Amino acid sequence: MSETKQSVFATLSAINVREKIERKGNLDYLSWANAWAMLKAIYPDAQRKVYEHDHTGFNYFTDGKYAWVKVGVTIGGQEHVDYLPIMDHRNNSIPIDKVTSSDVNKSIQRSTAKAIAMHGLGLSLWTGEDLPDLTSDKAPAAQKGAKPKADAQELTELKRDTENWEKVVSYVIANKAQGLEKIGQQLNRKYKMSPSIKKEIANLIES
Repeated sequence: MSETKQSVFATLSAINVREKIERKGNLDYLSWANAWAMLKAIYPDAQRKVYEHDHTGFNYFTDGKYAWVKVGVTIGGQEHVDYLPIMDHRNNSIPIDKVTSSDVNKSIQRSTAKAIAMHGLGLSLWTGEDLPDLTSDKAPAAQKGAKPKADAQELTELKRDTENWEKVVSYVIANKAQGLEKIGQQLNRKYKMSPSIKKEIANLIES
């Protein structure tokens, strides 16, 4: 069974999805429809399950304040489940009394794409979400001979179309063989970064 799981992930993660990438604001994404079509072309037996609340039968869950959806995608007997808050266009959770059926549907489709990504397809598009925290205020464990990290207020905000951005792009491209974690540690010493900037750096490393 382990060989089958590795084979599914290896197969899907090796697919270049860049031609199917769409852009919304500063974020790149793979639509659920494209992800599902690409998945079914390779694994026609793949199944999606939208979980419903045991008592209400609704296709979302709530803590009384906010709501979320739960979607699972099964390939070769292995299911990956994604939990996604129901959010507005700014990715802020919507209060439960403001949630509409359209909001629920959009979250289910986005959660479908994320559940598919957990199997490997388009996973790199979500890298920015779990990129090492380049703006963390927590100092790493001290190492012998290591220079102390600059205070958060001394960090330079990294923005596109600036001299610093060009330097960072050149650095990342030249050193991407070092991997995401090590490059992130280096950049963390000097820059503050927005989620969209983190994702662009991750994409440079993955390209």
